[in-house]
Order: sequence, then structure tokens, then C-alpha cells
Amino acid sequence: MQLMRKIFTLPRIIYFIISILTISFLFTRLTTGAIEISDIELIGETSFTKGLTFQKTEVGGLSGITYDTKNELYYAISDDRGQKANVRLYTLKIDLSKGSLKNGGVVPVGVTTLLNENNQTFSPGKTDTEGIALTNKATVFISSEGDAGKLINPFIKEFLLSSGKEIITLPIPKKFLPDQISQQGIRNNLAFESLTITPDKKHLFTATENALIQDGLAAKPKIGTSCRILQYNLLTNQPEKEFLYQTEPVTPFLNITGKFASGLPDLLALDNQGHFLSLERSFTGLGFAIFLFQVSLEGADDIHNIDSLLAVESKNIKPVQKKLLLDLRTLDVLLDNIEGLTLGSKLPDGQQALILVSDNNFNPLQRTQILAFKLKIETPLIRLLRRFFPNLKR
Repeated sequence: MQLMRKIFTLPRIIYFIISILTISFLFTRLTTGAIEISDIELIGETSFTKGLTFQKTEVGGLSGITYDTKNELYYAISDDRGQKANVRLYTLKIDLSKGSLKNGGVVPVGVTTLLNENNQTFSPGKTDTEGIALTNKATVFISSEGDAGKLINPFIKEFLLSSGKEIITLPIPKKFLPDQISQQGIRNNLAFESLTITPDKKHLFTATENALIQDGLAAKPKIGTSCRILQYNLLTNQPEKEFLYQTEPVTPFLNITGKFASGLPDLLALDNQGHFLSLERSFTGLGFAIFLFQVSLEGADDIHNIDSLLAVESKNIKPVQKKLLLDLRTLDVLLDNIEGLTLGSKLPDGQQALILVSDNNFNPLQRTQILAFKLKIETPLIRLLRRFFPNLKR
């Protein structure tokens, strides 16, 4: 009888262990699974009035934006190089309380002058501030493209929101710095436009808008470019990895002006596992082509030890994975120079808002445009269930 009990008890123990392991596996998948966006819907747009001024500054050149969940405020960096006013960022309120963005739904409520390590304003022409990302310490990181033509290096600095004072400067790997013979480093006005921090605040990412000189060609009509994504460890404030990002080739349509520009102006970290939204923007001579992609670092090669992509067999390098989320040209909206994006507030139905902002270049023919979208985010649980029930409604 004792033997029989042992025989029947043993499987129960095994089943229990298997159940625990299965639950642990599922819990791990649910807590570390990547965010995936299954749908995106435009919920409104608005623009600032031409020549809008706030606290004796002209509001414009908004090239990056980030959201403060705790205070329900947005911070937008202006790329004014100190010519219209001191280098600065704006605090904005965006009203999405009705589930959409109405005309006049975005208003500036503050302006912060940025100060260098000596507590002085930045000299005109010494910065080209383009990217902004909020920390959990009431500070923001801000990136500057510098000026390759004048051998002014790009930078990534941390500033106090309370005073605008610089407190930290992150080191930039040498391969990104321009040299006197224009053989390496960033191209002018095609450097660190993007900036984002992971939700756990452990890593910061930026990217070059186009290829470094030693990495290949800048974007041209029908030809993409090889950008580098640069990853920093915010526990050490050191760069640690780099990844190859290939932009899409864009065909100009009726390019009567002969002008063309294309590149990667912003990234947005969606989770802590290397998944992002990327914004690609092209000026095609007749309007703008704007694309949103879902991006994954999974399987991408770390290229931080490669100083020049032209010096290696770059075809063997695995770039980041991209999936087109939205071609904004399909919207019934006249697009301007969209350069910044951020996750915004939760909408009344519980869905997540996404905000895009344009840089008007302080050009009277352009405008500061704000677009709002509703994101349908598919959770790891739903994706897991879909593996077992493929017909589960999205």
C-alpha cells in the first residue's frame, strides 16, 4: 500500500513542479516582453500662430519633445542657436482630456534658458540643440548637433529643469567628432537630432541623422543612409554600444526646387528591451515625407569597435530591425517639418497618446505643427494568448 501511494504521489509532485516552472516562465515572458503597437489613429492636429511670442521669445524651432507624466507637462527644445533669443526649452500643456487634440489645444506655459557649466548663457552659434529626454531627477538631457564646418563638437548634456543649469556632459566617442580635413565624424546639421531614455532610466540612446563621413554617403534621392544608434549606460554615464540603422530611400515627387534632405530625426524608447519608435523625415522638394517605424535591436550587431563602416565588409553587419507603422502621407493632413515625438498622456479610454512636433525653422512659410495619435499597444499577455488562439480579436 505504501508503495502504491508513492507511485501515485510522485506524478503529483512532478505536475506541481512543472506547473511552477510554467508559471515562472509565463511570468518572466509577461514582465520582460516587448511592447508592440498594433494600431495607430490620428486624433487631431493644431499649429501655433505665425510669429507666436512667449515671455519675450519667439516660439519656434521645436525639434524635440518629452513628456513629464508626474506633472502632466511637455518639454520641447528649440534649435535656435542663440540668434532669436538665448538657447532655451519650452514647457507646454497639451489638452487631450476629450480624447482628441483640438485647434488651440497646445499652449506654452514656461520657458527655461539653458546655462553652461559656468552658469552662463551659451554663446550664439555654439549650439544646435535638437533632442531632449526627461530623467526621473527633475532634469533633462539635451543633444546638440554642433557645427562640423566650424569644428564645434556635438554634445549631450544634462540640465536642471529648475534653473536650466548644465550639470553633466556625456563623453562622445572620437569617431563621431569632426576633424580638420573632413575625413571623419558627423556631417554638418546631420548629427545628434534624436534623444530618448528607457522607462527604467538606465540607458540613453541617440543617433546620427545621417551616416558619419567614414561610414558612407549621406541620403540622396532614391538612396538611404547608414546611421549609427549610440547607447549610453546612465549608471556610469559612458557610451557602451552602437548599432547600424538604415534609413529608407525616398523618391522625390516633382522636385522643382532641386532641394532634398532625408534622415533620422528622432527615436523613442518603448521599453527596456531595445524596442523603439523611429521617425524618418524627408524633404522632397514639394512637401515632406514622414514615416513612423517600430524598431528592434534584437539580433543587431554591436558596431562600437568599428570606426569606419567603409573599412569593413558592412554587408555582413546586421542592422536593427524595422517595421513600417505609418506613412503619414496617407493622412488627410498637410505635413510640415516633423522632427520630434514622445509618448503623451493616457487618453480617456485608457489608450496611450503619441505626440509629434514640427520644427518651423523660424521660416514664415512654415509652421509649428503638433499631431496627436492614439496608440493601441498590444501587451505581452495578449500576444502570448494569440499564440494559442490565433483568431483572438485584435
